Amino acid sequence: MMDATGRSGPTPLQDLVYGSTEMNPNPHQMLAKVLDPSRSGPVARRGRLLALAAGAVGVLLGLTIALGTMRPLAAGGGQGDSGPSLASLGAGGHEAQSGTTSVAHGASATASDELPGPEALSTVFIEVAGRIKPAVVNISTEKVESAMPFEHPGLGGPLDDFFERFFGGDERRRSLGSGVIIDPHGYILTNNHVIEQADEIEVQLSDDARYGANVVGTDPETDLAVIRIESDEDLPFASLGDSDRLVVGEWVLAIGNPFGFGHTVTAGIVSAKGRVIGQGSYDDFIQTDAAINPGNSGGPLVNMRGEIIGINSSIVSATGGSMGIGFAIPSNLAHKVYDQLVDHGSVTRGWLGVGIQQLSPDLARSFNLEGKKGAIVSEVKGDDSPAARAGLKAGDVIVGFNGQPVDSDTTLVRLVADVRPGQVVEVQYYRDGELKSTEVELGTRAVNAQLEEPESERTERGRLGVSVQDLTPQIASQLGISTDAGVVVLEVAPAGPAADAGVRRGDIILEANREAVRNVDDLETQLRGVPPGGDLLLRIERVGRGQSGFLWISVKLE
Repeated sequence: MMDATGRSGPTPLQDLVYGSTEMNPNPHQMLAKVLDPSRSGPVARRGRLLALAAGAVGVLLGLTIALGTMRPLAAGGGQGDSGPSLASLGAGGHEAQSGTTSVAHGASATASDELPGPEALSTVFIEVAGRIKPAVVNISTEKVESAMPFEHPGLGGPLDDFFERFFGGDERRRSLGSGVIIDPHGYILTNNHVIEQADEIEVQLSDDARYGANVVGTDPETDLAVIRIESDEDLPFASLGDSDRLVVGEWVLAIGNPFGFGHTVTAGIVSAKGRVIGQGSYDDFIQTDAAINPGNSGGPLVNMRGEIIGINSSIVSATGGSMGIGFAIPSNLAHKVYDQLVDHGSVTRGWLGVGIQQLSPDLARSFNLEGKKGAIVSEVKGDDSPAARAGLKAGDVIVGFNGQPVDSDTTLVRLVADVRPGQVVEVQYYRDGELKSTEVELGTRAVNAQLEEPESERTERGRLGVSVQDLTPQIASQLGISTDAGVVVLEVAPAGPAADAGVRRGDIILEANREAVRNVDDLETQLRGVPPGGDLLLRIERVGRGQSGFLWISVKLE
């Protein structure tokens, strides 16, 4: 056949399918010819047959192409293509030592990405565990305590001999845990509770060598400690990774050396990040379902690049064994603590000088900040505190600190702690709905100082649902507070708005809707100004655990 230029060439596909040399045939005409034999001749009938054949071939070709692009999502590692190893899918999306495919950090796999099979997973687990094991140590401690169940009077003579013989002597308490060497000169990171109050500490390495260890420094508030062993040679060590790059669902290994029996390795995933479990002011735990059994405390949680991304700390368990809920201290927090302990032997943290609480949706509505997140200042601690000098007041809602957003009270606690005393930082806050900023020179936080508000209970009662009276000097003295004006809550009705909001018997009401409450009349005045269904914002002082604290409570009135 000749083409339009007179050259011969292959028959156009249109000719084979439709029996026509028309380059742009009308689809309606073609469909009519296929369906109505009377409208076509032999060439058209031949075209219809070819059309049907070509259509079938096209369907088969399409299926072949579609199926050819799909790979099994859980291939077991076939002969020709075993797929990428887990290392290539590991933390942070960085391509590791084997495999050719990497998944971007936090991105989901596409149809063309092949997940590793069991053999590939095993290979990576073996490689990571083998790399980390030499740095993981067993820590055994011994504490000597008097076995005397009571203090005897020390009368002298045979009675003393009697007490010493039958009740005296020392009792040696032993405990075991794990740790990880993170410096070739013998510095070991572990949990504080592993070595707390120990009189003797012995460290056993993976080659069974044993060393006596000295405490470099401890930080009970984060449950971290650094100990050191002396060796003539450099010791195997592991590196701290970046825990901020962890992704929920990422594979991790928990490694320990409990009970002196040797190393244990358990595998799991990162179940959650930023967990607050009530262990202290700096709760920011990594949750994992990798088993963290007794004796594994202080050992490392590692990613698929063999980096330490957490220090195993605790488990939630009704039996004492693993139930798939384990917690590890993030490596970034551990790194900061480690540096200070090695350099100074203790940890120094910044102090803002405020009592704070979470900005709940109810409080946000009362402060006209719906949709906002932050930390409410419930108290400024003294006229000479850093916050007071910077002009911060109770009722300010802090939303930014040192260039970082503040979305919760726990976030602010961690951000303040990360700043060295004496450093000047910017604080952004809302006051009366207006965004403001100020500069604060941080002080030094005292050990065990509390920045959080006292915990609140739910108890409930009338329009406000409370019985109150003016605060008297006698009542203030009984409660152990210094406030000289306000209204004390004598009784809370169990089914009222105040109880529902968390007001308690003994609370001192100091403000209502941002106005000072000096007596019962002031409180009643503010109550009259709130329509049914409206909010009454109370600022109260509450005594608990031998000290008082301040907090805001929003009460929806009936």
